[in-house]
Amino acid sequence: MGGLQVENVERAFYGVHALNGVTLTVAGRGITGLIGPNGAGKTTLFNCISGVIPPDRGRIVFDGRDITALRPDRVTSTGLIRTFQIARGLSRMSVLENLLLYGQHQPGETILYALTRSAVARAREDELMVKALAIAERLNLRRVIYHPAGALSGGQKKLLEIGRVLMADPKMILLDEPIAGVNPTLAREIGKHLQALAAEGLPILLIEHQMDMVARLCDRVIVMAEGRFLTEGTFDEIARDQRVQEAYMGRRARGGH
Repeated sequence: MGGLQVENVERAFYGVHALNGVTLTVAGRGITGLIGPNGAGKTTLFNCISGVIPPDRGRIVFDGRDITALRPDRVTSTGLIRTFQIARGLSRMSVLENLLLYGQHQPGETILYALTRSAVARAREDELMVKALAIAERLNLRRVIYHPAGALSGGQKKLLEIGRVLMADPKMILLDEPIAGVNPTLAREIGKHLQALAAEGLPILLIEHQMDMVARLCDRVIVMAEGRFLTEGTFDEIARDQRVQEAYMGRRARGGH
């Protein structure tokens, strides 16, 4: 599995710099946490990496390929796949349909396919169905597989978002607050799923504000503050770092005035 390199990435909005020359590396293994106080630039960095917005300057390399300013679908095709804070499943479609929608190398809905339905296309449809059912089983979504996505609980929607990512054959996953708004029981379940995926060799970079989850899940933690890389290390190392403490406490102090 290839790693991710971010080199001197900058991004401004209406003259305000959200990213100020961010440089960091994410290894092609394990779970890496990306943390920092509100306004540190974490989600903006995810948006630049995943192609949602282009960086003003800098370079982003994944698995040895320069992906700077590629469209989101092009970034996804490299195997770097991202979830969002708010799950984006199509609410009226079933869980199964949402999963199938993200399967790679779809046979398509062309007139030619409708008329011929080749053996190759039918075989691929069967493969995607088997894969979707297996992912639903793995993520404990099998019992709601025919339910509309909009009827799921917040935690189940997060699991569906992870399932849709797995359907796209990722080489690395970017998770934006995977347990935000989720009850503690489902949050622990999601954490176990992420640990299992990482143990199977799928690297994960996640933004998370709940420090107990970061401490429990992450092999390495990268800290951002004021649009810049601040430091990195194990959770225990960064928790003892005076700069990290000042970044968080400083943000709270400014917010209190």
